[in-house]
Amino acid sequence: MVIVVGVRFKKAGKIYYFDPGDLPIKLGDKVIVETIRGIEFGEVVVGIKGVPEEEIVAPLKKVIRIATEEDVKHYYENKKKEVEAFEICFKKIQEHGLEMNLIDVEYTFDNTKVIFYFTAEGRVDFRELVKDLAAVFRMRIELRQIGVRDEAKIIGGLGPCGRPLCCTTFLGEFEPVSIKMAKDQNLSLNPTKISGLCGRLMCCLKYEQEMYEKIRSELPKVGSIIRVGDKEMKITEVDVIRRKLKVKMKNVEGIEIIKEYDPEEVEVIEEREEEIEGTYEEEIFEEDLEKIEE
Repeated sequence: MVIVVGVRFKKAGKIYYFDPGDLPIKLGDKVIVETIRGIEFGEVVVGIKGVPEEEIVAPLKKVIRIATEEDVKHYYENKKKEVEAFEICFKKIQEHGLEMNLIDVEYTFDNTKVIFYFTAEGRVDFRELVKDLAAVFRMRIELRQIGVRDEAKIIGGLGPCGRPLCCTTFLGEFEPVSIKMAKDQNLSLNPTKISGLCGRLMCCLKYEQEMYEKIRSELPKVGSIIRVGDKEMKITEVDVIRRKLKVKMKNVEGIEIIKEYDPEEVEVIEEREEEIEGTYEEEIFEEDLEKIEE
């Protein structure tokens, strides 16, 4: 086991491990650490603990010191500078006529570099822009193109549920989500219903997927042939939440109806598996589904 502390540099950002050394670090302390970007200011969100060596990304760097009042003051001064830097860069982008959207600006704690985050449809030739910015700020300039998920995480907003976006409040890292998850959960495949503000699949599709998979593994699959009493029928739908099996059958009048059974009431004669279809509320174009899954 390796003794570490977990440090976060942004709200809902990724947690990085550092060696606390002999420092009396507590949860919530502000600390100064060395990263690949240089000296940074962060907050301890995971107290001193031991983790397996395989969870450590070598080399494990030490915490330089617990932040002083001067460090905290310097950090907030940098935050003010970032606002000014954003305005300067925005004007420069307009002057050069570049097709890029400036999203955020960040100073490293030691003021050796300023990073500009932007989105764009394709590649952007920003070499002249970098020269102009370097002449203004007189430090290393980095322009970093980010994706639409990262853009939503930085800007924030309210999701379809009416709550602040998960990525801006608590999600440290984006996990892969897929159309299959929406199908497994019997959700509408209407892109407007299953995509977030970023235009990609909603991150929350991942939250309950493990439970859906667990319950589905315990139930007969769609397409399986079952027997109830002396009647044989095919499962047309599985209601995972209510743990019900749905079948189509004809009543005494010859009208086709849907009937539900509990798994304990049926005997599975033949196990089959058919593709789970989503609930289509309107025509879905394949390119729309591919776009929101990118």
